[in-house]
Amino acid sequence: MNDDLRDLYQEVILDHGRHPRNLRHPDKANRTARGDNPLCGDKVVVYLEVGADGIIRDAAFEGRGCAISTASASLMTETLRGKTEDEARALFHAMHDMCTGQESPAEAAADPDDLDRLRVLSGVRNFPMRVKCATLPWQAVLAALAGESKTTTE
Repeated sequence: MNDDLRDLYQEVILDHGRHPRNLRHPDKANRTARGDNPLCGDKVVVYLEVGADGIIRDAAFEGRGCAISTASASLMTETLRGKTEDEARALFHAMHDMCTGQESPAEAAADPDDLDRLRVLSGVRNFPMRVKCATLPWQAVLAALAGESKTTTE
């Protein structure tokens, strides 16, 4: 990754970390899960409004954590709106593989525009302890979609 692209990615992460989008508790949320990363103290609650057709109508979060965790949750909530539950799961797997540096067929199942938007988080693969920060909100979404109330990075 060249220096200009790395700088741009860092700016996007810092912007979402300082000014998170969808940091709220929506009234119509019908799926909720808490995520906890006990090693670094990141905590997140993810709220989804999923229609009877399986489409995510709204996504939001509350919590506190590092800039990477907050930025990941912010980007995630923007990306998930309008997606089906299956598309959300595919995005999780693709994003997780991107963050861990794994080559995966999951990327082929996800929308390329969404992956480009989430690629700013891929730099965490160079810092293995930070992968859990970036994936925590996504793990909470998977838990919420599965009807579970909490998840942890342990």
